[in-house]
Amino acid sequence: MLKREKISKVYKALGKTNGHSPSEFDTPSALKIKQIAALDKASVLFILESQEQGLSSGEVKERLITYGLNEVAHEKAPKWYVQLFQAFVNPFIAVLLILVIISAITDIIIQKPGDRDYTTVAVIGTMVMLSALLRFVQEFRSNQAAEKLKSMVKTTATVLRLNEEKREIDIKKLVPGDVIQLSAGDMIPADVRVIQSKDLFVSQAILTGEALPVEKTDAANPNASKQSPLELDNTCFMGTNIVSGTAFAVVVNTGGDTYFGSLSKSLVGKRAETSFDKGVNSVSWLLIRFMLIMVPLVFLINGLTKHDWLQALLFGISIAVGLTPEMLPMIVTANLAKGAVNMSKRKVVVKRLNAIQNIGAMDILCTDKTGTLTMDKIVLERHLNVYGFEDNEVMKWAYLNSFHQTGLKNLLDVAVLEHVDLHACLKEGESYQKVDEIPFDFQRRRMSVILEEKNHKHLLICKGAVEEVLDLCTNAFDPGENNQLEINKDSIVPIDKSMRDTILKTSRKLNEEGLRVLLVAIKEYDERPLTYSVADESNMIMTGFIGFLDPAKPSAKPAIEALHKLGISIKVLTGDNEVVTKKICKDVGIPVNNILLGKDLEHISDEELIAIIDDISILAKLSPIQKSRVVKVLQAKGHTVGFMGDGINDAAALRDADVGISVDTAVDIAKESADIILLEKDLMVLRKGVIYGRRTFGNIIKYIKMTASSNFGNMFSMLGASALLPFLPMLPIQILINNLLYDISQISIPWDIMDDDFIEKPQKWDASGISRFMLFIGPISSIFDYATFGVMWFVFKANSPAHQGLFQSGWFVEGLLSQTLIVHMIRTRKIPFIQSWAATPVVALTSFIMLIGIALPFSPLANAFKLEALPLAYFPWLFGILLAYCLLTQLIKNWFINKFHQWL
Repeated sequence: MLKREKISKVYKALGKTNGHSPSEFDTPSALKIKQIAALDKASVLFILESQEQGLSSGEVKERLITYGLNEVAHEKAPKWYVQLFQAFVNPFIAVLLILVIISAITDIIIQKPGDRDYTTVAVIGTMVMLSALLRFVQEFRSNQAAEKLKSMVKTTATVLRLNEEKREIDIKKLVPGDVIQLSAGDMIPADVRVIQSKDLFVSQAILTGEALPVEKTDAANPNASKQSPLELDNTCFMGTNIVSGTAFAVVVNTGGDTYFGSLSKSLVGKRAETSFDKGVNSVSWLLIRFMLIMVPLVFLINGLTKHDWLQALLFGISIAVGLTPEMLPMIVTANLAKGAVNMSKRKVVVKRLNAIQNIGAMDILCTDKTGTLTMDKIVLERHLNVYGFEDNEVMKWAYLNSFHQTGLKNLLDVAVLEHVDLHACLKEGESYQKVDEIPFDFQRRRMSVILEEKNHKHLLICKGAVEEVLDLCTNAFDPGENNQLEINKDSIVPIDKSMRDTILKTSRKLNEEGLRVLLVAIKEYDERPLTYSVADESNMIMTGFIGFLDPAKPSAKPAIEALHKLGISIKVLTGDNEVVTKKICKDVGIPVNNILLGKDLEHISDEELIAIIDDISILAKLSPIQKSRVVKVLQAKGHTVGFMGDGINDAAALRDADVGISVDTAVDIAKESADIILLEKDLMVLRKGVIYGRRTFGNIIKYIKMTASSNFGNMFSMLGASALLPFLPMLPIQILINNLLYDISQISIPWDIMDDDFIEKPQKWDASGISRFMLFIGPISSIFDYATFGVMWFVFKANSPAHQGLFQSGWFVEGLLSQTLIVHMIRTRKIPFIQSWAATPVVALTSFIMLIGIALPFSPLANAFKLEALPLAYFPWLFGILLAYCLLTQLIKNWFINKFHQWL
């Protein structure tokens, strides 16, 4: 026992003294897996302090204390109150909350009871609450929907325990050293070493992306130390599943020490900033900078000219409120929420609202191959004679072999049978009766059936791997001049060196096209006793090849074309091999520029990768960490990156991308890491998501630009008026009401449409573009504000404090109408009302607000807001000013677009 403990201690120290650089394949857990894979069964059980009959209940209890439960770290949707708090954590809301606090001090706390004004605090507070609650409700619902989508995976395992019957237990209770029984359909509950197997095939697609199952045996692997853990042929990993066969295996790693667990650990915690987060922050700081310049300036000018510093302070705060698009969080959230609702109708669940803008900004989509570009189903693609021509006779022999075998039909047999059913072309099975079978085994890599023909002769049909079957064939059928086999008529030719080279060349060509190739051969016997064995699989006649592929989805090519038209480049990041990936990419229209393999990626620095990454379209044989690294390198180069995947091997990249996209059939860990879940694994569904994302972002940026520039223009007017006039051009209460009415007119913006030319290109936040827009477009309104001042001062003689009410009313109406009209001027690059109309809700609401603005000075509320009725002679002047304003804005707009090549 002492010796055994020493060996275990030395073994457990493995990895701590290892001099390799750390990577996902070079952790203590991975080294443990490799070490175990190299040993024979007795040594494996010895090292793991176990035995074939399993562990005793006492040993299990001890190990549960040592190793903990067999659970992996994963992210759950936060509690509702955490989600509610997070809805308030937003830079735009932070700006408004600062204003609320300042307004509460100046309007309420330092004022006498009779002079307290709650308007500003109430208005801005309402905006903050509505925005946060809308975001909370939408994200809470989406998270609930995502939780419901989680698949109910099998959570039990059949375990052997010493002196007990084998039984089903919760996989959480498994410990290293446990011996488990595995059969077809089981999910592997931990990282295990196979100690006994029969015809065992395991699907590792969720870890590697490879569509075909891999064969697992119980033999020791002396080269294990030189291989990646996922390439070990005697080791199975947590989360993969048994396709066929049975096995007994001993548990090596559990919980966080498993390969799956090591991936999960990297997925819990704070996410990296996405394109949306960076954009929102830059715009928030832009608005804050403008406020920090304008507010003190207005405060000083007012204080120095009017000598009423308290009134100047209040006016300065009103300017801050006026400069801030206080509806911004509300408009952003309403746009995102409406986008999420629209997308949900089109089979897209949005878990995180910000992802809607990110999907619109996405200019590179990294996607896995299996199931996204391909059907995730093996089909029979080719059936060729020895000269490489399509031949139904070869199909017939393959069908008879697959149809009559009684062993477990693997995916290739199913593909053969389904292909024939689809073509409904073979009734040959009725002419033959099965009499014997030589089953498949992994050493021979082939299987044969023996059929009795109508003349009572026996026909052996063999199907298997190319090299193994070819070595047993001495002759081949020559298809003759018509290149079609007719076995009763065609001559039989010997397989000499030339013929052998032709066969191997055809096989290689098919392999290069990404096909898995099998040979089909036959041999006829006179009627004899049914004692057929492996020895009878000799001196056979080769009929031809059958080739299998996980083919491209029919919808993939048009979807890729549609994404390219939207300015999105596609990069394929896969764990599968490059030959198959290259073939699929050609089929779906992804340019195959350069290919980079995972093993080569290991030797390239991030700086070198940044220099070449744009020219590479396929990255194959990637590990999960490498996929994540590629995403980060693309982001470092300034791209907004989407990643689409559904396997465990995709989870890290899904989390690191600007927008992680998964599907409802994905493994739970992928769905937890994703921002968006598609209810159909189809890129065409994603295209709709991109269009909605861009439309949503367009409406957000539209609001920011029109409001920021309009407010900036108003403040410009305020600044001049404060210096020139002997009274305030507009009272604080009037500024707030003006803003409130304008903001209400903006509520309809989420229903607006975007011009096609905007949808066609990826759209990103650009704070410099917004500031440029404010500086060039904002002052246009000031020109006409000053024109209004002139009209009110000189024409209507509102040029003294006694007549300030008339002056303020005149500017209130013109200011509101010009602000509301600017919605239509800015929402499109085209000429409004002629080349482009806003959506009906926008036209209706803006018209309604303009009518309210005109009516307010004549209403019973006028006195409360210190407004006065305007003379009728004012309205022709108003019409002329607004018309001139629209014409000048259109001219400046055309100049701006030509100069800076952008508008929204």
